[in-house]
Amino acid sequence: MRIDKFLKVSRLVKRREVAKELCEDGDVLLNGKVAKAMTEVKEGDSLILILGNRKIHALIREVRPYAKKEEASEMVEITMIEDERKENSL
Repeated sequence: MRIDKFLKVSRLVKRREVAKELCEDGDVLLNGKVAKAMTEVKEGDSLILILGNRKIHALIREVRPYAKKEEASEMVEITMIEDERKENSL
């Protein structure tokens, strides 16, 4: 399955177009490498998703062509969320 579709089905992003833009901007890493929208994912892959100031580290547990809302959380295991906000010192 393509990474842009996987991000949508797993509900890590709301729209496939947003997933595609994240890939084009280099904000999606699969197994340590920048992933293009057409990059294929498989079970056991490591995923890093950069959303603004947050970095989400996840492990792909299952790949499904579609998933209900309740099932989507089973597709990935979030291992870490980093918040990279920089505080302004005055």
